[in-house]
Amino acid sequence: MQAELNELLVQAENRYLQTEELVGFKSYAETLAQRLKIYEFLRDREIAIFQPIADQISSQFPHEKEERLEEILQQWILILRHSAMAMLLNDSEYLQQRVIEWLSGLVKAHNTQSIDTQIYQLLTTRLNELISPKATVFLQPFLEQIKTNLLEGGTEKS
Repeated sequence: MQAELNELLVQAENRYLQTEELVGFKSYAETLAQRLKIYEFLRDREIAIFQPIADQISSQFPHEKEERLEEILQQWILILRHSAMAMLLNDSEYLQQRVIEWLSGLVKAHNTQSIDTQIYQLLTTRLNELISPKATVFLQPFLEQIKTNLLEGGTEKS
């Protein structure tokens, strides 16, 4: 949305924007307060979101080194932070450039797709417990983008 807003500002330099040009801007503005509340909720409850996930991952992958699991969890904390920012901006390109491009190589290189997939499932379950379905609508497209590009786009070696 940020790129779209910038484009609107450029177009508005010498004229008023047309009605159809304002539709996307109006839609974004109407949902901005909700997006801000969701962003703040995620920011303020990050530990409450991830602690149960960390506990479950440790028990589900008992043969993995604790340091490796912690590193993967830290990556998922960053993924959620960037997903929250992408949701706030309503900008999937932000998420693509900031997370997916660099992290997809790590997942493949370190062969962590099974752990990442489990964390994704636990995270979506946890978020569904903590935020309303109405709020989930705003965040879910960005989590789906992560799933599609990071988890389903890679290949796991056995």
